[in-house]
Amino acid sequence: MPIRAAVVGTGAIARGQHLPSLKALGDRVEIVAVTDVNEESAASAAAEFGVPRTYPDLASLLEAEQPDLVTLATPPIAHRDAAIAALDAGAWVISEKPPTLSLAAYDEISAHEGEHGPFATYVFQHRFGSAAVRLRELIASGALGRPLVAQCDTLWFRDPAYFAVPWRGKWATEGGGPTMGHGIHQTDMLLSLLGDWTEVSAQMANLDRETETEDVAMATVRFASGAMCSITNSLLSPRETSRVRIDFERATVEVEHLYGYDNAHWTWTPAPGVPAEEAETWLPAENVSSGTHTPQFTRVIDAMERGERPEASGADGRRIMELAAGMYKSALEGRVVARDELTPADPFFASMAGADEQEATSRIHEGTIRREGARV
Repeated sequence: MPIRAAVVGTGAIARGQHLPSLKALGDRVEIVAVTDVNEESAASAAAEFGVPRTYPDLASLLEAEQPDLVTLATPPIAHRDAAIAALDAGAWVISEKPPTLSLAAYDEISAHEGEHGPFATYVFQHRFGSAAVRLRELIASGALGRPLVAQCDTLWFRDPAYFAVPWRGKWATEGGGPTMGHGIHQTDMLLSLLGDWTEVSAQMANLDRETETEDVAMATVRFASGAMCSITNSLLSPRETSRVRIDFERATVEVEHLYGYDNAHWTWTPAPGVPAEEAETWLPAENVSSGTHTPQFTRVIDAMERGERPEASGADGRRIMELAAGMYKSALEGRVVARDELTPADPFFASMAGADEQEATSRIHEGTIRREGARV
């Protein structure tokens, strides 16, 4: 019997990724319904992808269809309530990034999971390209030696019109700026490779866009392994690029792309003295792109069929939320932040802005100079 799936939200990300990726799974999945607050959008998406039924809201969909899987292609503010509703109805969840707006909300979702499912997992597709999968294998085996130095850059460009969408650039609806909504892809892949982080020092600013949140963030992160990494997230970079580089004892491994990579985007450079024939064995045997959600969706379906927790869920999916909270806390408090500070008693556990969103906006904007004049 195929897994019965439903899609919540029928905008660009649903039509560009969720619906095609579910379709790509063939007879393993049957898309039974979609829902969207815009009923015309839901109807047109259903017609485009051959989905038999639409519903005006998630509650009516869950009651009528009782799907096995619900994918969330909605703005971040909607993720928590929809994920909880789906889990409570017995459906597994695949949610777009960011998982939700805070660590507290993430843990609230997790509390509605079952011991053996249903589980909620989150779209971090860059983990699942063949080169990243192969690199994780090599790190686990010790073939490349210890990771020492890393760089993780998301240098994108979003013009002022991009932020005209009402939920963008606001603490209450997006949770933060590029640290939450854009760089989170590369940073999650970095964490999937390097593991647990221990402390972070960050600075953030709003240099040019009319948002409550940062439009650029920079951080230095220490990992439990001892490795050190710099992270830059920007929405102000006309030559856009996404880049992760890791220097190991025995190699430098680097990927540079924009919104998705294949093996051709990766460079594997052995350290002097490493035999060329050994370095050749490092390369991935397959060429699976990270440019679609299909590889991750496939792994979720595999996990569902085995009754196992999927990757990028639970503690594994939570790690990126912890680092984002640590970056905001460090930038707004002006100090190094340790991972173990982020307990439920900490104001940054409940909100990436801390205790006061207006104060957070003021601090991020403090001293910013715009072309129109000074802003204080």
